[in-house]
Amino acid sequence: MTLAGAPLWRKKTPPFDREQGAATRPALLLAWYDRHRRVLPWRAPKGARPDPYAVWLSEIMLQQTGVKTVGPYFQKFLARWPDVTALGSASREDVLRMWAGLGYYSRARNLHACAAAVVRDHGAVFPDTEEGLRRLPGIGPYTAAAIAAIAFGRATMPVDGNIERVVSRLFAVDEALPAAKPLIRKLATTLLGEASRRNESLRTGDEETRAGDIAQALMDLGSSICTPKKPACALCPLNDGCAGRSRGDQETFPRKERKKSGELRRGAAFVVTRGDELLLRSRPEKGLLGGMTEVPGSHWLVAQDDEAALAQAPALQHVRRWHRKIGVVDHVFTHFPLQLVVYVADVPLLTRAPKPMRWVPIASLKEEALPNVMRKVIAHGLGE
Repeated sequence: MTLAGAPLWRKKTPPFDREQGAATRPALLLAWYDRHRRVLPWRAPKGARPDPYAVWLSEIMLQQTGVKTVGPYFQKFLARWPDVTALGSASREDVLRMWAGLGYYSRARNLHACAAAVVRDHGAVFPDTEEGLRRLPGIGPYTAAAIAAIAFGRATMPVDGNIERVVSRLFAVDEALPAAKPLIRKLATTLLGEASRRNESLRTGDEETRAGDIAQALMDLGSSICTPKKPACALCPLNDGCAGRSRGDQETFPRKERKKSGELRRGAAFVVTRGDELLLRSRPEKGLLGGMTEVPGSHWLVAQDDEAALAQAPALQHVRRWHRKIGVVDHVFTHFPLQLVVYVADVPLLTRAPKPMRWVPIASLKEEALPNVMRKVIAHGLGE
């Protein structure tokens, strides 16, 4: 069987041209986005001006956390603190309590510090450039680019995991992450089209300067079509110019170096009750879970045995013996897994809390800034 006089088995696929369709990609993305954009609590409706406060708040929450998880927290924060002035005037303890369960608690501390800085140093108005945003607490390169593009229409490209995947497939970036990040960002910026050569506001009336919408279009594309597994390439507005699809190995992108998992750390947690109260303390301000609430516990160390962990129990005059609960509490942090043995004790009603610990009614634990690992510990210790 032949085609144009040549056997089919001899026909070769022409080399892929990375510039193919480059001029039309921004328009294709925007046309697709205008029809299929996700409705998100923090996203301005089509034609409406984005609220920088909502954009900033959502971007901080979305760091290392999925959209479904963030949605309820975003709405809860917005109801409690509707603008940056309200949030900046709140106590950090209240912010930590409201954040409890969302994880990565340094974000909550930075969120409060940033709101206070915007109110104090900028008259409650967010800077509208990447440079100005980068000077604020808790705002790194990605977050500054996201706020600048989405809230202010600056011609910059924030590259999150979704955009990273779309771009690495679109251009068949063979270099592995994280080394490939600068190249991916450079290639992603080309998708801004003419806007990448002008640093104009979103409100110019020129469709090509819709930098924020282009960035969000790529995010939505990665979330709904260019998914990690089994991407729906037939529905993608950029499929004709996609190098990964042309090669047939799109699911292999982005290339990733194998991650090294941290060593297991072990420790003990002590659940002490006094009637209907629970003994709690606050963690040090700096470090993992800084400023959050916890039950007393040992250090979390690699190869720590139970005897060494138990020796770090709080000094309570009425506790002569700790009762060990059956089983352990497992938790995984970003850099290491943790395993905690839980010990329980009940003390008389007049027992004083060792400094700087405190007794808290069990019924009011929802109001405490307890991280997920501590909620697991308490549930295990109280037999819930």
